[in-house]
Amino acid sequence: MSKTAIKFKLAILKNTPFILFVCIFIIFGILSPKFFQYENFENIATSASYIGIVTVGMTFVLLTAGIDLSVGSNMFLSASIAGLLIRDLNAPIWLALLCAVLVGTLYGGINAFFIVKLRILPFLVTLSTLVAGRGLGLLITKSQGVTLPESISNWGAVRVVGLPVPIIIYAVIALIAHLFLKFFPMGRQIYAIGNDPEAAKKAGLNTDRSIAFVYIISGLLAAIAGIVSVSQMGIVNAGFGDGDEFDAIAAAVLGGTSLFGGIGTIFPGAVIGTILIQMVQAGLVYTQVDMYIQPLIQAAVIFVAVFLDSIRSREISKIEKRHIRVEN
Repeated sequence: MSKTAIKFKLAILKNTPFILFVCIFIIFGILSPKFFQYENFENIATSASYIGIVTVGMTFVLLTAGIDLSVGSNMFLSASIAGLLIRDLNAPIWLALLCAVLVGTLYGGINAFFIVKLRILPFLVTLSTLVAGRGLGLLITKSQGVTLPESISNWGAVRVVGLPVPIIIYAVIALIAHLFLKFFPMGRQIYAIGNDPEAAKKAGLNTDRSIAFVYIISGLLAAIAGIVSVSQMGIVNAGFGDGDEFDAIAAAVLGGTSLFGGIGTIFPGAVIGTILIQMVQAGLVYTQVDMYIQPLIQAAVIFVAVFLDSIRSREISKIEKRHIRVEN
């Protein structure tokens, strides 16, 4: 295979998420011209903001070939505690939100402890804490909805430089995470661990510290996502955050993050994946697809993304094993 052909193949493999995004965007635009309206773009970005924040944390975890199934329960528990502090103890809003962030970070720390210190598989640990966190949240709320004050829901509608605050928060978090992974030593170590954990250990990297770090970050961002979500909904009910972990995983994979670790980006990867998930949901509504068929179509899109991810990972691995160098 010629050098030009290899370069073209690599370009296709690395930009598969963007190509998929453009194709779906054009299809929905053709089927429904209203889909191209600015208001629709803003609504999609606003709705995707809290899932986008969770996806950033999930991307950190997936880069190490791990997984965090507990983020939805973390959102529920953290937001519930904030709501109860405000409603029952008249705590200042800033203090309640700070407590929510601390709870989410502790939640991630518990996951990290069992995974790093006790060497239990991330899937089993986070599946257990998913159930435990949801159960604890239902216990303290008695399975009743917790309504937050209007000041919080009004805050979710505030605009800064013409954009809703949830979008601004998501953009700032995505930018910080992107820069961290790209330029900071630990960011590069996270990629190294995902590519080959044994080689990373032999190179003298503190793999336990990095793995613990990604789960703590995932917990922290899940709590922030819960705050952003409740600022839009105004209430924390029993279904709050339920299933959001799967949307976050799907968004990360759609954005090009490999389930096998070591491959993925925050921008444009995770950002495109998050917007794509929400765009598909909005597009199905605009094209008036039967509501019972919509989950099937969404599942098909996710399946295609996972299928493409497996092909891409395999092909990139083949090229790397052959030690083919392509000029930039």
